[in-house]
Amino acid sequence: MIAANNPQLTSWVEVPENSDFPIQNLPFGVFQTKQLTPRVGVAIGNKVLDLKSLLVLGYFENLPFEKEDFDTDSLNRLISKGKLATRELRGRLSKLLRSDVSDLQNKQHHVDQCLIDQSEIEMILPVQVGDYTDFYSSIEHATNVGIMFRGKENALMPNWKHIPVGYHGRSSSIVVSGTPLHRPKGQIKPNDDEPPIYGASRLLDFELEMGFFTYPGKPLGQRINMDEAEEHIFGVVLFNDWSARDIQKWEYVPLGPFLGKNFGSTVSAWVVTLDALEPYRVAGPVQDPPVLPYLEYEGAKNYDIKLQVAIKPQNQEETLISNSNLKYMYWNMCQQLAHHTVNGCNVRGGDLLASGTISGPTEDSYGSMLELSWRGTKPLAMNGGGERKFIADNDEVIMRGHCDNGEVRIGFGEVRGKILPSID
Repeated sequence: MIAANNPQLTSWVEVPENSDFPIQNLPFGVFQTKQLTPRVGVAIGNKVLDLKSLLVLGYFENLPFEKEDFDTDSLNRLISKGKLATRELRGRLSKLLRSDVSDLQNKQHHVDQCLIDQSEIEMILPVQVGDYTDFYSSIEHATNVGIMFRGKENALMPNWKHIPVGYHGRSSSIVVSGTPLHRPKGQIKPNDDEPPIYGASRLLDFELEMGFFTYPGKPLGQRINMDEAEEHIFGVVLFNDWSARDIQKWEYVPLGPFLGKNFGSTVSAWVVTLDALEPYRVAGPVQDPPVLPYLEYEGAKNYDIKLQVAIKPQNQEETLISNSNLKYMYWNMCQQLAHHTVNGCNVRGGDLLASGTISGPTEDSYGSMLELSWRGTKPLAMNGGGERKFIADNDEVIMRGHCDNGEVRIGFGEVRGKILPSID
């Protein structure tokens, strides 16, 4: 067992009940304050540990890190050190925060320098994403969409159960939680028997996803196999892959998503390491027909991560509209990475691979408005009045996620995004 995951550990830093950030989590992120430049931090309870200050104060002796690894506006330098280094760092932080270890807690002048209230900080995009790939790995989601557009008999495309289907997305428009986005414009075709028109999307949607950041991979031409895949996964985030359904419908044949997707995707600010998720492994769905040998695996490769989506209209309370779980994914993260590199494609430290929409088997577990409202035929009632078929201007979409195995609860914080009116 990874020592930092010990469910018996407690911290001298106060951790509120049901906090996303107990000592067993210790997710990484990048923050700044009015006084402090951007730097790497770790969440614990309602506080943030400033890792630059900890290093300067001498707490990272014999670890392979330099000041520049933490005095920076992204996690890329830290990620480039590899899994062993970041595992050792998380272990050192866990020890420093333990209630039975006095090294840091008894030095109040050091605590004052490196422990900051989360209410005083601003989180920024945690990783400078070089490349971003989005998958289509939920069989429930793929089936629902297929039924809507092709009927039950042809719901899944012939390749779907053989390969983790994916496409290369746009990394420049990935933003951190809390960043508003404008409703996109493009070509749409409201009526099949009329020419397309130009205008703002009328069918704006969210997609409930999770993504993972990679450690540096192998040189171009070499693949990462299933046995190695976990060693190349740094950590996991919540991910809202916004989608303009009407723009997407008109443009996606024959080359796939483009303007309907690349106007913005939103990630949560805290990156939960794959190590921290170790206690929450579960078996994935049975894959039938059997996959090709390069995608075969043993053991549990899925994770029991409870997910929620809420919509908050302007000046109204939020309405919970979906309860899903990452464990439903047909294709797991290791298979996604193995397939991505099987042709020799190289991945770099800080690349982002996203799951695709995560839908479950019941109507309340669907991960998009397209499914929840079934193409607008089943509007969702809002708590403060009104209804939604798709996302309206000034709506805020809020996604949350956490794991709870009965001993320890760890979470991802939340990912929020507000949709502003389109720009003329």
